[in-house]
Amino acid sequence: MKVQCPSCGQTYNIPEDRLPKGKIIAFPCQACKAKIRLDMRACGDAGPGSACGAGPGVDSCRSKALKERILKTQGDLPSMLQVVMKAREVMANPKTGFKEIAAVLETDQALAGRVLKMANSAYYGLSGMVSSIQHASVVLGFKTLEEVITLAGSTSFLGSELTGYGIDSGGLWRHSLAVAFGSKIIAADRNNGLQEHAFTAGLFHDAGKIILDPHVLERKAEFDAFLAEAQGSCFQAEQKLFGFDHAELAAELCTQWKIPEIQAVGVGFHHNPGAADGADLAYILHVADLIAAMLAASADIDPTWPQAAAGALEHLGLQSQRLNEVVETVRGAVQKITEQMN
Repeated sequence: MKVQCPSCGQTYNIPEDRLPKGKIIAFPCQACKAKIRLDMRACGDAGPGSACGAGPGVDSCRSKALKERILKTQGDLPSMLQVVMKAREVMANPKTGFKEIAAVLETDQALAGRVLKMANSAYYGLSGMVSSIQHASVVLGFKTLEEVITLAGSTSFLGSELTGYGIDSGGLWRHSLAVAFGSKIIAADRNNGLQEHAFTAGLFHDAGKIILDPHVLERKAEFDAFLAEAQGSCFQAEQKLFGFDHAELAAELCTQWKIPEIQAVGVGFHHNPGAADGADLAYILHVADLIAAMLAASADIDPTWPQAAAGALEHLGLQSQRLNEVVETVRGAVQKITEQMN
């Protein structure tokens, strides 16, 4: 079973037969020396696999029940994202023509409108030139059109204000946009076959925040106190408050929505890529997430990034010069896309 340190996020895979039922156990985190506490009594007959490594004061069984209840309320993919997935499925068929793609998109006029608006952005170099979905298919090509469709379909899902987290309307979408483009660029350097997965996973890496936001808002004073203790680390504050974090929740949501496992793993470990058994996508998302955060803060590349970031850069073979090039490319892409969508 997976157990995560509530202080630093380090994850341990512990054989279930080593966890005694009906007892409280505790052991020090090898990374930060904080105590990891598991209350196996609370889970009764559920067995060791139901423990979640919740932080001090968080009942592990209640934590698990809350997560399951939250996931149940999500149901299927939002309707616009269902159309996006259908369009991508159709485009994966080599026999698909432009008319078939247009027919799928036009079942959701709001999505079709957003696709046209985004296709006409300065980023894609077609300002004002694209007049229809079929025209967009011709001038952009299938691969780029698929990217545009995914971006357009994410705007409503990621565009809401998150009051609990203090994120304004559109703030999460802009951040996710930066992570998606950053991930795509880094993946092209590291493993070209990961580009599509990296872009999509980057776009939805923080989807767990959308789901957790009302619960954070209900306990905002506690969350803000934990956030201050964690020096602004949302995922550590979430672990202390709920016993799980938005990355873990988003990974399970990916599985529920039948999103490819490679993306679910990357999303689930994007704050702690070292625990992802060498999965490149987790490292890629981690670095892209930090780049996006710095861009939002209008900060320059900090040569004294945390050790986790340094390890990720080393794993990906990213040198400082290339990293700065990625930052500037992402900055320009986000600016051009958001200017068109405003």
